[in-house]
Amino acid sequence: MFLAAFLALATGACSSSDTTEAPTTAAPDTTVAPTTAAPDTTVAPDTTVAPTTAAPDWGAADFNGDGVVRIGVATDGPRDDGAYYQALVESVEEISKAAGYEAPIIVDQIDPANSGTELENLAAQGVDVIAIGSSSLADGNQDLFTKYDNIFWYCNCGSGFQDTPGLLRSADSGAEINISSGYATGLLLQERGKDKTVFLGCCDLNFEVESLLAMEFGLSLVDESFTVTYVPTGNFPFDFNNTAGATEAYSSAVAEGAAAVYPFLGGAHEPIVQLANEDGLIVMTAGSSKGCEREDLSYDIEVMFDAGDYLDTIFSEILSGDATEGGVRMFTVGIDPQVGAAFCNATPEQVQALADFNARIGAGEFSDKIYDILSKAYGF
Repeated sequence: MFLAAFLALATGACSSSDTTEAPTTAAPDTTVAPTTAAPDTTVAPDTTVAPTTAAPDWGAADFNGDGVVRIGVATDGPRDDGAYYQALVESVEEISKAAGYEAPIIVDQIDPANSGTELENLAAQGVDVIAIGSSSLADGNQDLFTKYDNIFWYCNCGSGFQDTPGLLRSADSGAEINISSGYATGLLLQERGKDKTVFLGCCDLNFEVESLLAMEFGLSLVDESFTVTYVPTGNFPFDFNNTAGATEAYSSAVAEGAAAVYPFLGGAHEPIVQLANEDGLIVMTAGSSKGCEREDLSYDIEVMFDAGDYLDTIFSEILSGDATEGGVRMFTVGIDPQVGAAFCNATPEQVQALADFNARIGAGEFSDKIYDILSKAYGF
């Protein structure tokens, strides 16, 4: 994943550009195979010159100029949650090891109320890059991004966070991602002859509402009778780690006939997946693109908005000079492979149906519906 992209770089630099957007490419109406005639003779070239390949400039990440590179990570969830936060931490560890950087500094389970202090403490430890796991830690600390301008600040802050001087953010559309997840879930429910899904979240936050409404729409495109019920499991705000609350909510949903569960959670994610595996429910990741690889847990669907995948891509773009603070790197379903739903085990017909559907999202077919979802979720 990251290593292949990393080692393909010829040089790295600290120059910059604005937001990178992937183009939408329409498939041609027909494809005509060319006719290839064999040449009469084959002449070997006189000489063969091996290409010269320059090593990547790993020093491009030495933003503070101290001769070494160290990355810091700040997350509000546990570093080993098996989902969103762990993906970011593991990506930073892999990047650091592959490039020969210093061991990263990981600060997890940060209370958003104390985020300013924790980020300043991290900045004081000689780090060159700070990766912030969510908008809950970046919000209210915008002054730090310019105060410590010898640090490259990055945040996986999502689409609701504004462009900020001194900060590069990644963003995606929760509506796009979960229209995709709803459609994928609907295909599996249809196969099983079931119709109910439970969405386990925190506390009815705006982006949860966005994701829920989107999943509901995606389900309806398979069968209008399919339903999804939201159940809060934690305390306001940002309590995605309440295992006891999530377990209680899950048990009630199963008793009411839920056949699929979306554990849109942090530290409470894996315990719910274990229960779903025991009960034979359809279950999906909440961000991770590594669910299908797991041997200790079984997933049916990967709902991908993997913080590690984002950082892999963005760090390569930092080294190449294609990423800069102050802008956004947008990831789009149907265009960027890092986002959207994907099956772990499904029929070829289901896989193709989901791929075709994701392409429709990327082509903007549901833009009006997405605007409606955002309007309801954020009140505009």
